[in-house]
Amino acid sequence: MFSGLRFPLKTAGFLGWTFSLYGLLEAESLFARAPEHEALVKTWQGRYGRGLLRIWGVDVALGGEGLRADGCYPGTDARGVGRLFVMNHRAAYDIFIALAYLEATMVSRADLAGWPVIGVAARRVGTLFVDRQSKSSGAAVMNAMTTALARGRGVMVFPEGTTYAGDEVRPFHPGGFHAAVRAGAEIVPLGMAYERADAAFGDEEFSTHMKRLARERVHVALEAGAPILAAGRTTDEVREETRARVQALVNRARERVGPAIT
Repeated sequence: MFSGLRFPLKTAGFLGWTFSLYGLLEAESLFARAPEHEALVKTWQGRYGRGLLRIWGVDVALGGEGLRADGCYPGTDARGVGRLFVMNHRAAYDIFIALAYLEATMVSRADLAGWPVIGVAARRVGTLFVDRQSKSSGAAVMNAMTTALARGRGVMVFPEGTTYAGDEVRPFHPGGFHAAVRAGAEIVPLGMAYERADAAFGDEEFSTHMKRLARERVHVALEAGAPILAAGRTTDEVREETRARVQALVNRARERVGPAIT
């Protein structure tokens, strides 16, 4: 009986947590000075992401380089330039993980902006929305990423462009790497592996995907790699190196979480 209630209960928890944290962010923003606002959003974003992981029953094993003691990866390097975070994309939970542990503005597909609740929260924290079918949208987002990086804000992309099943890292889209080269930013490669093979978001409704994942706890490993400096290099060079590094990190994450359970 309880198993049938997991999804509605977790959905209710998600909605309650989202509205509560959003309300707190708006309330604190009223009294925050402009220089404090960026730090406030970072704090809210991490707290929100970690809360979502608890609500949905996601256990994340963190490993690799660059993570602080609290598990977060700073979005700004020692020079004051923002970092480009690059990760493989497998499930809806990837977004929660990125929110929880990466100090970065997300780059997401355009239709997410119109989603109830999620879209509102995403817009509030500065998510950059891109329509991959529109050249003008892609160019605008690349310019926005370049500006954000140059001003010291971290940016997070899933350069495969969509979700895939399995551990193979597919070819990367170049947009984020163009921005990193132009801004002279560090690129931080990350790799994830889910214990459950059915965690992948495939050809199904989003609600079906979330309902399936909600049936039991989900275990995932996240590995962070050493930064790659994009300054003075070509987009193709850093794109291919990053993809190879992400693949190696996915393989390491798979070793930590164990063989995929089918």
